[in-house]
Amino acid sequence: MFSKVVSAVLGDRTQQKQADLYRNLIRREAQIGGTVFGPVPAGVRREFFCLDEHTWVWHEEWKDAQGQTNVRTTRYDVRPNGVLKSQNGLYQTLSEGEAQRLRKAVGLYYERVTKQMYADVA
Repeated sequence: MFSKVVSAVLGDRTQQKQADLYRNLIRREAQIGGTVFGPVPAGVRREFFCLDEHTWVWHEEWKDAQGQTNVRTTRYDVRPNGVLKSQNGLYQTLSEGEAQRLRKAVGLYYERVTKQMYADVA
């Protein structure tokens, strides 16, 4: 009985540690990804990251002249027949130009994240 309790407690901790590590890695990748379109201005939070093998997220927060916080989150769902963009609850397919910019951003993301986070691992 004691070994089952110990195993259950340690197993939960191991799973929690893995979940925490994954979240921290995604946060760091998102910070790096936020720079693919240029420097992030002071007072702005900008993130770009790969959520899963088919989903990319662009998130930005800033304060306007009145001090109001503005938030914009754009989700890109990559599908066999194109990319579906979701922003503020509205869905649309990407234009060819926007798809090319997303493709370039993804390439820069992989380049920077690999160099800044995982170069020593490979």
